[in-house]
Amino acid sequence: MPRPADDLAAFAAVARHRSFTAAAARLGVSPSALSHAVRGLEDRLGVRLLNRTTRSVAPTAAGARLLDRLGPALDEIAAAVAEAVGGRDRPAGTVRLNVPAIAATLVLAPAFGSFAAGHPDIRLDVVVDDTLSDVVGAGFDAGIRLGERLARDMIAVPVSAPLRMAVVAAPALLAATGQPALPQDLRLRPCLRFRYPGSGGLDPWVFERDGVRVVVEGEGPLVATDPDLCIAAACDGAGFAAALLPRVAPLIAAGRLVEVLADWQAPFAGLYLYHPSRRQTPPALRALIDHLRVTRDPAGPGAT
Repeated sequence: MPRPADDLAAFAAVARHRSFTAAAARLGVSPSALSHAVRGLEDRLGVRLLNRTTRSVAPTAAGARLLDRLGPALDEIAAAVAEAVGGRDRPAGTVRLNVPAIAATLVLAPAFGSFAAGHPDIRLDVVVDDTLSDVVGAGFDAGIRLGERLARDMIAVPVSAPLRMAVVAAPALLAATGQPALPQDLRLRPCLRFRYPGSGGLDPWVFERDGVRVVVEGEGPLVATDPDLCIAAACDGAGFAAALLPRVAPLIAAGRLVEVLADWQAPFAGLYLYHPSRRQTPPALRALIDHLRVTRDPAGPGAT
């Protein structure tokens, strides 16, 4: 059970995660112990800090104000502790990451074996999440995002080469509809669209060549929050799909999909690991950053 001196950290963890269960897993205590600690803090302060229902936990107005002031102070304490133990022979501890599925596949999976072998005292706690969650607000140590979607006021480190999109279709569909000569031609063809799980917005198809920029909002038989579902439907000939090139490159090589309008796809900033600005980066996180910088392919997935 957290000691009284830890009650503020217990409250902050619950408020950030919006869950006693998730916060307890993060702190290594039981949910009941965490609940008792937060109630004790509320009793001593004489104010309710959290609204609790059977399905959700959220800060009250007083709790939100306390978290705004408390969060940076707790981060500084964590950084100070990390600095104090930085002289150990090797870094240790848990690094909690929030990453989209493409980053888990392209960045973490190829590097994890060598990282684990070289850093046996570090545990990666990875949440694969395509909703673009607030990394700081949810209590993560760092996140990985495309460069064009980075949050402000963060330290960002590139962990992949530039990427580009690819629009693809099955050979049978192209035989039936013909190759599109211009991006605008896709407006008359079936398009399989990806919807962002968090915002609910549709991912626009953006094309650019010789300074000309074209945005296509195609329509078709499928809209999905899972890009792999769109790709599978494209393989079955249901329509054209747009995806990051590394997702579909093996299918193109196998002849199941054909890329179209490749000369209209310009590279853009790749994947970055980002984390809050602190005077001292925790040693375990620093070790991960250094490893990803060393092990990523200089040519980069999806580079052109």
